[in-house]
Amino acid sequence: MVGTALFFLFAGLAIACAISMVYHRNPLYSAISLVGVFISLSCIYVTLAAPFIAAVQILIYAGAIMVLVVFVIMLLNLEEDRPMQRLRYLWALGGGLGVLLLGQTFFIFWAVMRAPQQAVDPNTTAGKTMDIGRAMYTEYLLPVEIVGILLLMAIIGSVILARRLAQPQLELVVDREEERRNLDDEE
Repeated sequence: MVGTALFFLFAGLAIACAISMVYHRNPLYSAISLVGVFISLSCIYVTLAAPFIAAVQILIYAGAIMVLVVFVIMLLNLEEDRPMQRLRYLWALGGGLGVLLLGQTFFIFWAVMRAPQQAVDPNTTAGKTMDIGRAMYTEYLLPVEIVGILLLMAIIGSVILARRLAQPQLELVVDREEERRNLDDEE
């Protein structure tokens, strides 16, 4: 009974943070709200007796991935005052997909409530550190390597974008220095 109450508490917190993430126009506030979603999901994992997955959720997603996202947001220096009217038709598409997702959620909830309850074996090894590590580096080695390469590509792409955006600013500084030298020479 307490586990169910905690689940609904953390699920509500995750949904509230997700709505906050979509609501904010400032990308940095959205990233902070996404950290709230990750922490709520980690708490749900703890209530489901998967402490290793909860710790990985905090360390990898709320820690490393969100630092990378915030780093990219800071490098791109996104402006808040840009007009949001360019892709106006996507609002209806997003609303339709949201309704579809809500319907799917209710269907899954209905199917789970109708399913017979099965006892959980306490000797099961799902979620244990050794089993996850063994699976990651034997059976799922290729996907782990692909994810590593994708993250490396994302970092390289963000550096290239930052350099491309910083190049005109560097030229502006050089032009100002030349103007100062020319004024000094004229005096």
